[in-house]
Amino acid sequence: MTGQAAAVERLDVAFPSGDASCSAWLHRPVGDRLAPVVVLGHGLGATREMRLDAYARRFAAHGLAALAFTYRHFGDSEGTPRQLLSVARQLEDWESAIAHVRTRKDVDGRRVAIWGSSFGGGHAITIAARHPELAAAVAQCPFTDGLASARALGLATSVKAIPLLLRDTLAAIAGRPPVTIPVAAPPGDVALMNAPDAASGYHALIPDGLPFRNEVAARIIPSLSAYRPGRAAKDVRIPILFCVSDTDTVAPPGPTLRYARTAPHGDVRRYDAGHFAFYVGETFEQIVADQVEFLTSRLL
Repeated sequence: MTGQAAAVERLDVAFPSGDASCSAWLHRPVGDRLAPVVVLGHGLGATREMRLDAYARRFAAHGLAALAFTYRHFGDSEGTPRQLLSVARQLEDWESAIAHVRTRKDVDGRRVAIWGSSFGGGHAITIAARHPELAAAVAQCPFTDGLASARALGLATSVKAIPLLLRDTLAAIAGRPPVTIPVAAPPGDVALMNAPDAASGYHALIPDGLPFRNEVAARIIPSLSAYRPGRAAKDVRIPILFCVSDTDTVAPPGPTLRYARTAPHGDVRRYDAGHFAFYVGETFEQIVADQVEFLTSRLL
């Protein structure tokens, strides 16, 4: 780590992406020096208010600017229909966020790293493979294999979700509002995540008073199973830190560890904590300290 923590300022920003714009927070260390920047993106249905700001503030306190953005169709970002989860559109948002920081005059756009968590951790692997000019990447409890996550969800839940998928597919064809599926729910309920710690862990990240919809358009279901961003790890030519939960109920650690070992410059850190514990308490403190050390050593 660097020495004394810097004072931090937060700016509300927005940047264009595709047919709309993404809302974001830029955390910057106060001072005249142009800081290198880390771009942060979240997981399934999540917005930047769900603890991305905690990571961004910590990075900025150690000399790194941090842009935490919310994907289109969610939160206060633009995009219709609402609650549309699209792998292609979210990857486009990542590309747009990187392009945005490179053109800003208040950060050093020549030194850029990326940080993604959960579903965003999978995106970070995909984007890192596409951009060998980036300085570094962090993939936190990353979604790396859709088939493995589908197996963790269970066959019974997958079958129960089929009627929602069919109804939403018809809604999309007819131009009607999406038919949605919960992101997180208790075990046995139909949702994208229904492990014992999913509902409580996911909702614990939502600040009091934040308008939030725990649902996404059900049409995403086939794409989730087919998305295997871990396969791109072998093509990542930059330093990449994999922060892996040994007890992850959402993104099983076995496939993630196998993929991580194929990254030419991969650094794997393992933690005895659940998927949602990464964002809070002592586990957060341990993980963010490791990430600060990793990022500052590559960017500063």
